[in-house]
Amino acid sequence: MAPAVSARGRKAQKVTKKFTINASQPVSDKIFDLSAFEKFLHDRIKVEGRVGNLGDKIVISQAAEGKLEVVAHIPFSGRYLKYLTKKYLKKQQLRDWIRVVSTSKGVYELRFYNVASEEADEEEE
Repeated sequence: MAPAVSARGRKAQKVTKKFTINASQPVSDKIFDLSAFEKFLHDRIKVEGRVGNLGDKIVISQAAEGKLEVVAHIPFSGRYLKYLTKKYLKKQQLRDWIRVVSTSKGVYELRFYNVASEEADEEEE
Protein backbone atom coordinates (compact mmCIF):
# COMPACT_ATOMS: atom_id res chain seq x y z
CA MET A 1 0.00 0.00 0.00
CA ALA A 2 1.36 3.39 -1.01
CA PRO A 3 1.80 6.06 1.66
CA ALA A 4 -0.97 8.63 1.88
CA VAL A 5 -0.26 11.80 -0.08
CA SER A 6 -1.77 15.14 0.90
CA ALA A 7 -3.26 17.64 -1.56
CA ARG A 8 0.07 19.49 -1.93
CA GLY A 9 1.95 16.33 -2.88
CA ARG A 10 3.74 15.83 0.45
CA LYS A 11 3.48 12.64 2.43
CA ALA A 12 0.91 12.80 5.24
CA GLN A 13 2.33 12.46 8.72
CA LYS A 14 1.87 9.11 10.38
CA VAL A 15 -0.24 9.56 13.51
CA THR A 16 0.46 7.34 16.51
CA LYS A 17 -1.65 7.70 19.62
CA LYS A 18 -1.33 5.64 22.78
CA PHE A 19 -4.25 5.19 25.18
CA THR A 20 -4.18 3.41 28.53
CA ILE A 21 -7.19 2.06 30.40
CA ASN A 22 -6.38 1.43 34.05
CA ALA A 23 -8.83 -1.10 35.49
CA SER A 24 -6.58 -2.35 38.28
CA GLN A 25 -9.03 -1.50 41.09
CA PRO A 26 -12.04 -3.52 39.73
CA VAL A 27 -9.70 -6.30 38.50
CA SER A 28 -8.14 -6.71 41.97
CA ASP A 29 -11.67 -7.04 43.43
CA LYS A 30 -12.39 -9.73 40.80
CA ILE A 31 -15.51 -8.06 39.38
CA PHE A 32 -13.98 -6.99 36.05
CA ASP A 33 -12.56 -9.44 33.48
CA LEU A 34 -9.79 -7.64 31.58
CA SER A 35 -9.32 -10.33 28.90
CA ALA A 36 -13.07 -10.30 28.11
CA PHE A 37 -12.90 -6.49 27.85
CA GLU A 38 -9.91 -6.77 25.51
CA LYS A 39 -11.87 -9.17 23.27
CA PHE A 40 -14.87 -6.80 23.38
CA LEU A 41 -12.68 -3.95 22.11
CA HIS A 42 -11.21 -6.19 19.39
CA ASP A 43 -14.73 -7.04 18.24
CA ARG A 44 -16.24 -3.54 18.48
CA ILE A 45 -13.65 -0.94 17.41
CA LYS A 46 -14.48 0.45 13.98
CA VAL A 47 -11.74 1.29 11.49
CA GLU A 48 -12.79 3.07 8.30
CA GLY A 49 -16.45 2.50 9.20
CA ARG A 50 -16.15 -1.29 9.55
CA VAL A 51 -16.04 -3.49 12.65
CA GLY A 52 -13.33 -6.17 12.78
CA ASN A 53 -11.03 -4.18 10.48
CA LEU A 54 -8.21 -3.50 12.98
CA GLY A 55 -5.32 -5.04 11.05
CA ASP A 56 -2.04 -3.53 12.21
CA LYS A 57 -3.54 -0.03 12.47
CA ILE A 58 -4.78 -0.53 16.04
CA VAL A 59 -3.02 -2.78 18.55
CA ILE A 60 -4.72 -3.75 21.83
CA SER A 61 -2.63 -5.43 24.53
CA GLN A 62 -2.54 -5.94 28.28
CA ALA A 63 0.27 -3.74 29.58
CA ALA A 64 0.52 -4.42 33.32
CA GLU A 65 -1.65 -5.86 36.07
CA GLY A 66 -5.11 -4.48 35.32
CA LYS A 67 -4.00 -2.15 32.52
CA LEU A 68 -4.98 -2.26 28.88
CA GLU A 69 -3.02 -0.40 26.21
CA VAL A 70 -4.45 0.71 22.86
CA VAL A 71 -1.97 1.97 20.26
CA ALA A 72 -3.51 3.54 17.16
CA HIS A 73 -1.51 4.33 14.03
CA ILE A 74 -4.48 6.16 12.50
CA PRO A 75 -6.50 9.15 13.76
CA PHE A 76 -8.40 7.74 16.76
CA SER A 77 -10.50 9.39 19.44
CA GLY A 78 -10.12 8.79 23.15
CA ARG A 79 -13.81 9.65 23.57
CA TYR A 80 -14.63 6.66 21.35
CA LEU A 81 -12.60 4.43 23.67
CA LYS A 82 -14.44 5.87 26.68
CA TYR A 83 -17.77 5.30 24.90
CA LEU A 84 -16.93 1.64 24.22
CA THR A 85 -15.77 1.17 27.83
CA LYS A 86 -19.08 2.52 29.11
CA LYS A 87 -20.93 0.26 26.67
CA TYR A 88 -19.04 -2.77 28.03
CA LEU A 89 -19.79 -1.79 31.64
CA LYS A 90 -23.49 -1.45 30.78
CA LYS A 91 -23.49 -4.87 29.10
CA GLN A 92 -21.87 -6.44 32.19
CA GLN A 93 -24.30 -4.53 34.48
CA LEU A 94 -21.40 -2.77 36.23
CA ARG A 95 -22.31 0.76 35.13
CA ASP A 96 -24.06 1.47 38.47
CA TRP A 97 -20.85 0.84 40.45
CA ILE A 98 -17.97 1.74 38.14
CA ARG A 99 -17.31 4.94 36.20
CA VAL A 100 -14.74 5.88 33.58
CA VAL A 101 -12.58 8.86 34.49
CA SER A 102 -9.92 10.53 32.36
CA THR A 103 -6.96 11.09 34.69
CA SER A 104 -4.68 12.66 32.06
CA LYS A 105 -4.44 12.89 28.29
CA GLY A 106 -4.84 9.41 26.83
CA VAL A 107 -5.24 7.74 30.25
CA TYR A 108 -8.60 6.47 31.46
CA GLU A 109 -9.24 4.89 34.84
CA LEU A 110 -12.12 2.73 36.03
CA ARG A 111 -13.14 3.86 39.50
CA PHE A 112 -15.83 2.83 41.92
CA TYR A 113 -18.43 5.42 42.79
CA ASN A 114 -17.69 6.82 46.24
CA VAL A 115 -20.69 5.27 48.03
CA ALA A 116 -19.20 5.20 51.55
CA SER A 117 -18.98 8.99 51.90
CA GLU A 118 -22.58 9.43 50.66
CA GLU A 119 -23.84 6.97 53.30
CA ALA A 120 -21.88 8.86 56.00
CA ASP A 121 -23.51 12.14 54.93
CA GLU A 122 -26.99 10.62 55.22
CA GLU A 123 -26.28 9.34 58.73
CA GLU A 124 -25.20 12.80 59.93
CA GLU A 125 -28.49 14.45 58.92
